[in-house]
Amino acid sequence: MSEPASISTGIAARYATAVFELAKESDNLTALEGDITALEDALADSADFNSLISSPIHSREAQAKAIAAIADKMGLSETMGSTLALMASKRRLFVLPQLVRALRAAIAEDKGEVAADVVSAKPLTKTQEGKLAKSLKSSFGKDVIINATVDESLIGGLVVKVGSKMIDTSIRSRLNSLQNAMKEVG
Repeated sequence: MSEPASISTGIAARYATAVFELAKESDNLTALEGDITALEDALADSADFNSLISSPIHSREAQAKAIAAIADKMGLSETMGSTLALMASKRRLFVLPQLVRALRAAIAEDKGEVAADVVSAKPLTKTQEGKLAKSLKSSFGKDVIINATVDESLIGGLVVKVGSKMIDTSIRSRLNSLQNAMKEVG
């Protein structure tokens, strides 16, 4: 991991721990989950929002005003709104994507869940997702939340990542293995 990435992750982890503990103490984990979903959507859909949190050209005051207005408009909880305001005043909004991931992981851990990133060549049906979740639950002993994405270059099969474990059953990886084996032989 590069040094800037580990620094960002460390900063985000400290904020995430504080926000999670505050939400848990005040029994607001449900509101926190809604905040996380809203922030994930904003990060995924808005180039302007991403520019606001990552661009150094915005002053602290401008960032603080903008993030307060955005938090109010999004209907974020007081805890999350205050945290974002504090992050803006400390010029730490650039770690917001890592904060969201850390909070999502903390909530999942608290619920006894684990997230699985699943990449498939075609979109999975609900039945396939259900069977995969059941299979992964038997392997990991926890409820599994599937984050599914599509990558047609896999040709077929799946790539499943759960924590630090990865299972690659894609046809692309099998073809690459076969190609490497043929290079070794001849």
